[in-house]
Amino acid sequence: MPARKPRPTSPAPPLTKDEFEALAQFRYDLRRFLRFSEQATHSHGVTPLQYLLLLQIKGYPGREWATITELAERLQAKHHGVVSLVTRCEAAGLVRRSTSAEDRRRVEVRLTAKGAKLVERVANLHRLELMSFRDVFLVSGVTSPRADRSWR
Repeated sequence: MPARKPRPTSPAPPLTKDEFEALAQFRYDLRRFLRFSEQATHSHGVTPLQYLLLLQIKGYPGREWATITELAERLQAKHHGVVSLVTRCEAAGLVRRSTSAEDRRRVEVRLTAKGAKLVERVANLHRLELMSFRDVFLVSGVTSPRADRSWR
């Protein structure tokens, strides 16, 4: 994960009316997308946080599993909260935990077939919704399903 740039220490100049309007519009559009996400996940029987967990496992760079620590970072959540979330998803049959063959102290979290199908369905809905925001958000790596069949 790239290091974040330090925040400036000197006071920033006051925001202009245009900047306030741009920030307000961004937050409005972001909230509209998040509201869509809440409705889409609930309609598929999971919470938004459960969907995010599944998405982070499926989309973890370079492999098909992630550790609790990695998931906590990706979800910006506390370790013990992610353990509870994984436990709930495991009880629902969406993920499974296993001890790493390389390091017995490490627990790897993987999607089950049920979890993989669910995240695929809900992610497809999110992709379509993101496409409706294409003039609002520039989303790296997200292209029109018609232009790029790799989303299938």
